[in-house]
Amino acid sequence: MPQDAFTLRHVARELDAMLAGGKVNKIIQPSRDEVDILLYAGGKTRKLLLNTHASFARACVSVIPRTAPETAPNFCMLLRKHLSGATLTQVRTEGFERILSFTFDCTGEFTRARRTLYAEIMGKYSNLVLTEGGVITGALKISSLQENFKRVLFPGVAYRPPEPQDKANPADRTATLERLRAFAGGDLAEFLFRSLSGLALPTCRLLAQELGDRTQPFGALAANAEEKIHAFLFSEETAPAVERQNGEAKDFHARFPAGERYESVLAAMDAYYTERETNRDFAEKKRRLESVLAARRKKEEKKLSLLLERERECADLEKNRVFGELITANIYALRKGMDAFEAVNYYEEGAPTVRIPLDRTLAPAQNAQKYFKKYNKQKRTLAAVAPQKEEALADLDYTRSMLSALSLAENALDLQEMEAELRGAGLLPPEKKRTKAAPPIPFRTFSVGGFRILAGRNNVQNDRLVRAAAPDDVWLHTQKYHSSHVLIRTEGKPVPDEVLHAAAQICAYFSDGKASGKIPVDYCERRFVKKPSGAKAGFVVYTDYRTLLVDPDRHAAEEC
Repeated sequence: MPQDAFTLRHVARELDAMLAGGKVNKIIQPSRDEVDILLYAGGKTRKLLLNTHASFARACVSVIPRTAPETAPNFCMLLRKHLSGATLTQVRTEGFERILSFTFDCTGEFTRARRTLYAEIMGKYSNLVLTEGGVITGALKISSLQENFKRVLFPGVAYRPPEPQDKANPADRTATLERLRAFAGGDLAEFLFRSLSGLALPTCRLLAQELGDRTQPFGALAANAEEKIHAFLFSEETAPAVERQNGEAKDFHARFPAGERYESVLAAMDAYYTERETNRDFAEKKRRLESVLAARRKKEEKKLSLLLERERECADLEKNRVFGELITANIYALRKGMDAFEAVNYYEEGAPTVRIPLDRTLAPAQNAQKYFKKYNKQKRTLAAVAPQKEEALADLDYTRSMLSALSLAENALDLQEMEAELRGAGLLPPEKKRTKAAPPIPFRTFSVGGFRILAGRNNVQNDRLVRAAAPDDVWLHTQKYHSSHVLIRTEGKPVPDEVLHAAAQICAYFSDGKASGKIPVDYCERRFVKKPSGAKAGFVVYTDYRTLLVDPDRHAAEEC
């Protein structure tokens, strides 16, 4: 990511033009790596986002809302103490380094001070440091002399920028020219990256393109190359863009010949990082929910396995009853001390002879009672296991249905109601703070042949979809697979075959069987779909249905 001195020069210029003269209204620290400063500037409130995360370090203006923690962290309290009500007077870069300085005019009732907040955008070394008169007041990430003897970031110590690297500063034209003369050929972008300070490799690749992707030494052309590099790096010209690869944001640039265009570097940066953070948060939440459900499934499978084992232990229940009956019927021929006897089993077709083991220490009547006792115990066990098994199967099927919906989740909307469903099922702890009820998450919506097709995102939505349907709407669900409930809004019109086929393909796509070939999809009018009383979310029964065999297809181009 080109969060280098070249990009930050343009960022500082745009931030200064947008925020200079703005008054600090509010400061929050939504996470340990981010501080948001709300300023009233240019007739509106703007949010300055300062992030020090190793992968998302940046300084930009953002409109994405953040939630402040109930208790403000220490650094946030420090900033509130020293910057609340202050006026931002200037934003600039410090030399040709990856450091932005925000200068504030801080006026109190009896005091006035000039304080500077440094945003060091340096990957895993990124930091925020507040100073007054060149002395550190506080830092987001503090380092003492014991931790770093070269650079101390501690209150009361003079602020010093990071140690310079063994590279030429592009602002020093003589030093840059000397480095270019040392180019012996090869990968020019890599050479520029190793030789010039404050530049990221993507920027060096753009510079190499400006120089014609040269692979030979510059020789007498070194001065001309330095002129082009200086003109590129210190020009006010920008062409902000987000570079995409396979539809995903790969990088953002202040000056890029292609990509998705934006009106400013700040806008391109915010779009890029917002998309990346959104994808990261989605992936993390999805993994967390999958972990909860996988643990739940494992527990339910173990419970079901134990119940099935108990059921298998009762498999000879009828045999024990028959043995007891046969001993009773032949008791006249038996005596204590026998270890077995053979009898005609008139309970079985053909009346075969069966050998019945006996306990030689028991009398014949006691042997019969032993078999009857075992039979009655097994009978009671089966009576107790049956409802437990039914409940365990229902619970396991419900968990699998949630895992299926989770595997098909594509964005944060798909997870929002599912998280609430898990809280309701007791699989996640309740929210600490009750918030205002959010509006219902919209269904996945498609338009095919003038008909609206709706698909539920999870079990809760599937129930809501069924409740919201008209009696003559067409309802679809895959056969023998967990899937989204899909609905065709008919509005009293007959549904053409191509619309029905498309809806079935959508239903097959949002199912466990999407990786298979042909999938059977049942469909019927909504009037024939019923939800049993007390059934779990997403469970229904249906009649009067027909079946289509289709290939899964999302019909993404038709999604509204």
